[in-house]
Amino acid sequence: MPCDRLSRRGFIAGSACGVFTLAALGLPGDVAALPVSEIEAQGNGNERKYPIPSADGASIDRASQVILVRYAGKVYAMSLVCPHENAAVRWLPKDGRFQCSKHTSRYTPDGTFTSGRATRNMDRFPIRKEGAQVVVTIDRVFQSDKDANGWNGANVPA
Repeated sequence: MPCDRLSRRGFIAGSACGVFTLAALGLPGDVAALPVSEIEAQGNGNERKYPIPSADGASIDRASQVILVRYAGKVYAMSLVCPHENAAVRWLPKDGRFQCSKHTSRYTPDGTFTSGRATRNMDRFPIRKEGAQVVVTIDRVFQSDKDANGWNGANVPA
């Protein structure tokens, strides 16, 4: 497909997937155990189901634009795009963090903003546990600056 015909969503999904695979190349400190994989959700409509990750790591569902992260005993579902201007977020293995591809805003593995042009944390999707799966509601997000309680509560125990 020529570049001029590639959709923004396709570009973001493809770019992020490629960048996430770099995380398997060895990371410093406590994020060294954050491998990255590609996943595909079950379900349709506004809910997607994923197996609860068995170990710390990040998984990307390109079709649903979801990053599923297990980190520090919790599971988070975050948007694949930076909240600043909706550019792709990528994983930087040597630094153990997410970073916006457009203006270099930086985020911890749980989506907490640390520096850059963004003014808030990465957006989190509502998530709940059902047996050995997590269910992510993809038609709404919690923005940390508009709903801090919702954003802080958008995780489940691993």
